[in-house]
Amino acid sequence: MILSRRGAPLFVQALELVIVTLVAAQLISIAVIFTLPPPPPEFYRSSEIVRALKTGQSVQPRDGRLLVVKQGGSIRMGNPETPRRADFKAGIGKALGVPANRIELQIDNGPRFFVRRTPVTPPKPDAPPTQGNGQQQGAREPFAREGGAPGGGNGRNAQARDEPLIFGDFKVGVRQSDGHWLVVEPKPTLRFDSWQQRILLILLLSVIAVTPLAWLFARRLAQPITAFADAAERLGKDPRTPPLNMTGSGEVVAAVNAFNMMQERLRRYVEDRTAMVGAIAHDLRTPLTRLKFRIEAVPEDIRPKLAADIDQMEAMISATLGFVRDTNRPAVRTKLELSSLLESVIDEAAETGGDATVDRAEKTVIEGDPVALKRLVSNLVENALKYGGRARGRVFSEDGMAIIEIDDDGPGVPPAELERVFEPFYRGEPSRNRETGGIGLGLAVVRSLARAHGGDVTLANRRGGGLSATVKLPA
Repeated sequence: MILSRRGAPLFVQALELVIVTLVAAQLISIAVIFTLPPPPPEFYRSSEIVRALKTGQSVQPRDGRLLVVKQGGSIRMGNPETPRRADFKAGIGKALGVPANRIELQIDNGPRFFVRRTPVTPPKPDAPPTQGNGQQQGAREPFAREGGAPGGGNGRNAQARDEPLIFGDFKVGVRQSDGHWLVVEPKPTLRFDSWQQRILLILLLSVIAVTPLAWLFARRLAQPITAFADAAERLGKDPRTPPLNMTGSGEVVAAVNAFNMMQERLRRYVEDRTAMVGAIAHDLRTPLTRLKFRIEAVPEDIRPKLAADIDQMEAMISATLGFVRDTNRPAVRTKLELSSLLESVIDEAAETGGDATVDRAEKTVIEGDPVALKRLVSNLVENALKYGGRARGRVFSEDGMAIIEIDDDGPGVPPAELERVFEPFYRGEPSRNRETGGIGLGLAVVRSLARAHGGDVTLANRRGGGLSATVKLPA
């Protein structure tokens, strides 16, 4: 099949699908039309209509639906009068013995009746004369005309008659002396007629024949899009993810190459920036070391302040180098249970004298880097103990996400700074005291690790006081 060529451009594949679909539909239509016999039409003889009007009872025509009679029925007036319509009404009136102006004929789709000459076999001498419907014939039928062979009149020769036939739906009404209408019409039905059934059959067979081809094309078209979405998700979690390897149409191959080049540029950009920060932090240690020796010559009263500043700068450099080292470390992702991870971090904090407890620990399993996630939880617990004096942790699942919450009883954070505290080296503590303010990398590391796992972290002030940190990770 032509559509099996995966390397063909999408435009060519779509054009082939349209052509195959049209050809298949036309072939099926031709096969149905030439294989099945033509559907018989529904038509009604004038004698059948007259009989229904005379008796007031339903009549079953030979080639149509049941003719039903309605006393006081409605009929639309003002139909265009044609010679054939006038002759038909005159014939009905003559057969019923009523004037033609009291008869109304309603055909929605225009006149669909004609006069057909049909042979009539004379009755046998020993049998009572009957109509075509099996009833006794007491008089000559309406619209019948004697027309036998010469020398006829003995009842043995063939007769012929001209009888109008009406096709499809119609209404014939006779206005009664009281002004009401006596209406005869084919019994309404909800079923499709023969031609409609054939059209539906052709449509059904065409859908059945074309659906596998359309499904194959749609699946082939959706596969690259799904693969690109998965690759973009992996790239957001880890820039060092393996490049995308996929074959397909020319457009897909070009998009894959562009995506892999973009991923490689992003990886180099992140690594270059991280290496640059690490190099700057490393090089700053040399002048700090010289400053440590030189403060020995400064007056005694200002020496402690200079030493404290140097120690703070060295701690910031050490934290930066640790961040760079963790960022460059190859991540090994495995299945891990978050409640056990939270309990282990809380227990370690409690053993060192911190007021840390676990309020809720549902079993929640995700795929992640155990070392990175432990550092994430540890930073949040340390932050809660440092600023709030107490840490309460929870782990649970919600809407397909694993949730880690750490609450404290501290003063909280001004609403304008809820996002700024995630910036590297930003501290809300105005005193910038190392004992209370920290370095300013803890929450930045938490957000970086959460986003590397496809999640995020947010802070919110609690109503009763304190701060609540919420980490959401894909379960």
